[in-house]
Amino acid sequence: MDIINRGNITAECPHYIHIKDYLGKNVHFVGVGGISMSALAEILLSKGYNVSGSDMSDSSLLKKLATKGATIYLGHDPSYINSADIVVYTAAVKNDNPEILEASRKNLPILQRAELLGQIMQTFPVSIGVSGSHGKTTTTSMITMAMLKAGLDPTVLIGGELNDIGGNVRIGQSPYFITEACEYVGSFLHFYPYIAVILNIDRDHLDYFKDIDHIYDYFMKFARLVPTDGYVVGCIDDPLVEKLMSEISCNTISYGIIKKADLNVKTVEYDINACASFEAIYKGQILGNFSLNVPGRHNIYNALATLATFKAMGIPANEIQEALQQYTGTKRRFEYKGNYKSIAIVDDYAHHPTEIAATLSTARNLPYNKIWCVFQPHTYTRTKKLFSEFVTALSGIDHVIITDIYSAREKDTHEIHSRQLSDAISNTGENCVYISSFDEIVDYLNNNAHPGDLVITMGAGDVHVVGEKLLMMI
Repeated sequence: MDIINRGNITAECPHYIHIKDYLGKNVHFVGVGGISMSALAEILLSKGYNVSGSDMSDSSLLKKLATKGATIYLGHDPSYINSADIVVYTAAVKNDNPEILEASRKNLPILQRAELLGQIMQTFPVSIGVSGSHGKTTTTSMITMAMLKAGLDPTVLIGGELNDIGGNVRIGQSPYFITEACEYVGSFLHFYPYIAVILNIDRDHLDYFKDIDHIYDYFMKFARLVPTDGYVVGCIDDPLVEKLMSEISCNTISYGIIKKADLNVKTVEYDINACASFEAIYKGQILGNFSLNVPGRHNIYNALATLATFKAMGIPANEIQEALQQYTGTKRRFEYKGNYKSIAIVDDYAHHPTEIAATLSTARNLPYNKIWCVFQPHTYTRTKKLFSEFVTALSGIDHVIITDIYSAREKDTHEIHSRQLSDAISNTGENCVYISSFDEIVDYLNNNAHPGDLVITMGAGDVHVVGEKLLMMI
């Protein structure tokens, strides 16, 4: 794995550990069951590293790693790193983790997940980082599908599961690498993008960021990691992305639906399933007509980001027309799960008010009688700091069911509760109830939803179980 010299790129990295120096040695992942960590472990396995890893519970991702030659441990124990030459950990792992403590005691080199990902990016001449507060997984998947259709054989790391690559990671043999670039705790500042895609900049992860200015500052730092001969691709319908693109010195390609950009659309039409068709125009030149097989206006933006990225790579747009039409989505992104008593069950990962509004706007344009939204708030901080935005986003739907907050990385300080959100929505005149138990939600839907209705389970936690339980009742 040779490092490509990319001139002026200087990621913020407190360590001077390079994974290339450990080729053929033992790399241990603490928290290897995470979707990104498991993908990185698989990439290292393919490059000739010996990989082990630990996590609290078994999963299909762990089983997949084991079949590829990784040594997997359940639980956490100091003895699991006895053979390790280097240790990689995820942000979800606490400082008191016994394996991290043992690695420190033994003075083993320790890398954060984002640092390792950044070092892997360095080995690819054309590395693409897809950033933004919303839409990263879908856009990364769209670009992946288009690159595969164009025969570019990329290495891919996605934050969701894409059936077309058999999961969330793909090992290619070309100079192309594509990954999601998350801003949380500044992870993407360890990256080395030749093309940085910036979809939008919004208030989120407010347990880490102070305010929108703090968030903007991090996205600006990410954009400035791009070398002068690289590209920033951005949506100028987002005012903060538009501002950022006016303040950077590398090449830029803008796209939008509303404002005049390098890449625009016209003659947008929607079919009965709310999937769009449009004509794309790049700097006055018609690129062609494009049809999507995923619903919603927000997916036009994701498709434009894909087209703009291909323009940055110098690849003709007609290479990806078929790919965009064939793309049917990733898991948990408006994913149709099945039909229960003629009631459609859809699951969606939306957990931020902007995402919720986009998903529910799509649902309203579909031919269903009533819409039932089962929402599981994600983290106490987000629920508290974006409370009024959640109330607005969840309004205008026939029926809303709020269940308990999914704590994720946080502890309950008892400052906010789902019942407060439910009460606030009800006070606006909406039909909203709070139900804690998933089994009780299933019973409630079974007794109240009717044929021709749509049930959407929504959130970044485990709320998808509700829809799965309903479907098991068939």
